Amino acid sequence: MEEEMEKLIKISEEYAESKGYKLNPNRAIVEGVIKGLLVRKENFGEIYCPCRKMSGNKEEDKKIICPCIYHEDEIAKDGHCFCNLFVK
Repeated sequence: MEEEMEKLIKISEEYAESKGYKLNPNRAIVEGVIKGLLVRKENFGEIYCPCRKMSGNKEEDKKIICPCIYHEDEIAKDGHCFCNLFVK
């Protein structure tokens, strides 16, 4: 899982940079969220946000595949997304 985690962290960093964000500077928070994403991928086939409740409806749950549809508004409003992975 360590290799997968580092790969997903790198992908998340690249995504954040492309949007003008960065990953949370607290490595423990980043690793916790990334581990949660990987567990959900293993259990449900997608990297669903570990901080959001899944509905069980595949179409509805697409909204919470990381980066979820809510993250941009949350970062604009709060300076970070709900799970604190992405920050301004």
